[in-house]
Amino acid sequence: MSTDNTRRILEHFLLAAIACLAMSPAVAQRGAITVPRNLDELTDGAQDIIRGTVTDARVEKHPELDNLHTIVVTLRVRETLKGAARETYTFRQYIWDLRDRSDVAGYRKGQELLLLMNGSSRYGLTSPVGLEQGRFRIQRDRSGREIATNGAGNARLFDRLQGAPGKPAALTPQQASLVARHRSGPIALDELAAMIRVYSGNN
Repeated sequence: MSTDNTRRILEHFLLAAIACLAMSPAVAQRGAITVPRNLDELTDGAQDIIRGTVTDARVEKHPELDNLHTIVVTLRVRETLKGAARETYTFRQYIWDLRDRSDVAGYRKGQELLLLMNGSSRYGLTSPVGLEQGRFRIQRDRSGREIATNGAGNARLFDRLQGAPGKPAALTPQQASLVARHRSGPIALDELAAMIRVYSGNN
């Protein structure tokens, strides 16, 4: 079998797998489907958790799978909460929705992000855990405090955290109070980062 035929088969297999995922019962996320995950699940599923500033974001075809469009994003790393420390972090993500070609899936140069990233596949593809659920945009509120909000508006982020074996005891009373009362909306970045360290075992 020729190299071109093998590549086409791999491309069709990958696209078929993506289509199967899209038919599973879950929550829609602009052209992709994701199961709601809480902070513990997002943290546990992440290979790397980094905070940084986007320095470059572009759309390009996959270097091996010609029919796949991807985005390539590079960040200047400010803090590593899980995984190997580094100065820059670059990842390639499959474009789930054709609209993402025009706006680079919402990644913009100068944007500050907290990303909970899956490990890379054999084709060098990765994405935030739970897609938009694992991508937190960092902004400042009116008082100048840094706040973080994911693509789901932080909805259900703390679902089922209370009563998780062994872990709630590691939260401070202030963090436990936040878990109990929060339903959706921005979260102070320092509080979110501290809780991520608890659930990743890096506190």
